[in-house]
Amino acid sequence: MGKMFASRGMLVLGVLLVSAIGGQSESIPCKLIDAEHGKVCVCTADYCDYLENPVLTDENEWFLISSSKQGLRFSTTSDKFGKEEKFTVQDYVEPTQETANATILSRLLDKVVDSAFTLESRESSITRTVTLRLDRSKTHQKMVGFGGSYTGAVEYLVENFKHSELADHLYKSFYAEDGLGFNLMRVSIGGCDFDLEPWSYAEEEGDTELSDMDELNAHDVTRVAQIKRLIEVSGVKNLLVKGAAWSSPPWMKTNNRWTGFGRLKRAYYQTWADYHLRWLRLMKDNGIPIWAISTGNEPLNGIIFMYFVKFMSLGWTPQTQAIWLNDYLGPTIRNSEFKDITLFGNDDQRYSFPHWFKMMNRTRPNSIDYLDGLSLHWYWDEIFGNSFIEQTKEYAPDKILIVSESCIGDKPWQAAAPLLGSWERAEKYARDYLLNIKLGFHGWIDWNICLDEIGGPNYVDNTVDAPVIVNTTTFEEFYKQPMFYAIGHFSKWVPEGSVRIDAVPSNVNLDSVAFLRPDNKITAVLFNSGRADLDITLVDSIRGQFVVNVPAKSIHTLLYS
Repeated sequence: MGKMFASRGMLVLGVLLVSAIGGQSESIPCKLIDAEHGKVCVCTADYCDYLENPVLTDENEWFLISSSKQGLRFSTTSDKFGKEEKFTVQDYVEPTQETANATILSRLLDKVVDSAFTLESRESSITRTVTLRLDRSKTHQKMVGFGGSYTGAVEYLVENFKHSELADHLYKSFYAEDGLGFNLMRVSIGGCDFDLEPWSYAEEEGDTELSDMDELNAHDVTRVAQIKRLIEVSGVKNLLVKGAAWSSPPWMKTNNRWTGFGRLKRAYYQTWADYHLRWLRLMKDNGIPIWAISTGNEPLNGIIFMYFVKFMSLGWTPQTQAIWLNDYLGPTIRNSEFKDITLFGNDDQRYSFPHWFKMMNRTRPNSIDYLDGLSLHWYWDEIFGNSFIEQTKEYAPDKILIVSESCIGDKPWQAAAPLLGSWERAEKYARDYLLNIKLGFHGWIDWNICLDEIGGPNYVDNTVDAPVIVNTTTFEEFYKQPMFYAIGHFSKWVPEGSVRIDAVPSNVNLDSVAFLRPDNKITAVLFNSGRADLDITLVDSIRGQFVVNVPAKSIHTLLYS
């Protein structure tokens, strides 16, 4: 994994010296190591990086939190609106062996000298420019939040950690305020491919009474306990948990198998609706209130893609799902104690939008009225254009839109495994978050919050990448990928209830999205994917303007009043 570098200390002397050359206090709160494809941050039982949210003390003050391909990870700088001089964000500078062995004072002096030369060389190189105009009077969708998925794979890895403190660091890294500030979570109802084996409740043949659903399945006992611990140690205030079923028990299906071309038998439509109701009650009784469920994970896997998909699946067509939703699931849920649960439709790829919902309504008029939201998986976003979403918004303008699954490594042309330190994969996340939020999505739930070094465990070897990779040789450390920080540039400073506002760049040199938060602060994500530095003139409709220079291949979150 390469040599571990010591984190830079937040010493008062260092802050003063660095401030003297540009008003910037350095903060690289992670322990960086070189990995095969870039840099990752290491967490152990006794150390893990966190970043407290900046506190604005002046109405003209702004904070910029930065990450870069070169090595910045949530580095925080600040200045004020109205200044004529350009503010420059210094990129990460690789420490040498000499500086690693030097005294504290000599390292600080070297920083001053290095920074001066870095600034000079950057100012003399090619720099692009852009003007970004933020208008808080022009508002769009209200955000529900961001999150990740707690699968059986995550449960297995956490259960095998050598130290409970490491698990707590994982939980806090994602869900605490000084972590990524997640508030959404997706869990499977029964098993999924990221489990050690396929499983469900009521597996006994013909058990239409669902007799084992008064108690947690053995597969769920540890996961529920871990999620409760996550809530406790992270302090997450309003965790919104979304459930989705991959498959019914095989005996309810036409092919009597976990996977393959198999649909739900008509005789069990009500039983399958009752299964969802019983699961909601079971989770509530065990201390995990559920915010939402969907009509099922990727319904086309059991209809069209059964030759490629080897994991648990339950096939639906729009017509059969309309009947089940309108005649069974919808009335069952809406006439129960969980009548206010949020119902999502589809949980499948962009290419099925909005045709799926139109066909549902043709089969059972107004059947999608039972749905509060529509959930999308991102896997074919780069192939199927924005028009699929734009048409969906026109057809169903009142629905909550969330991305409910995303990861990298699923395509034949992608490495189906973690690429430790890959900045390119972080950039893909940034681009897709920006694209879908600007299309009107209200939230995003990533796939597994952590996986092992090969991208599992997964009982059919359907391996992929994840924001955190666990060292399973020792089970004593995990690595935060660049994509972890890319996600955090959105989730950490865009809390539930934030409203997107206009953020219009003057050219393609910058991609950006901005929000008015519930505390009336403004936050904007600024993404410079180019290979050159970028001068950004930010103009706010109330606060005025300032100019900041950001390094190539970097992503930033701006916060101000």
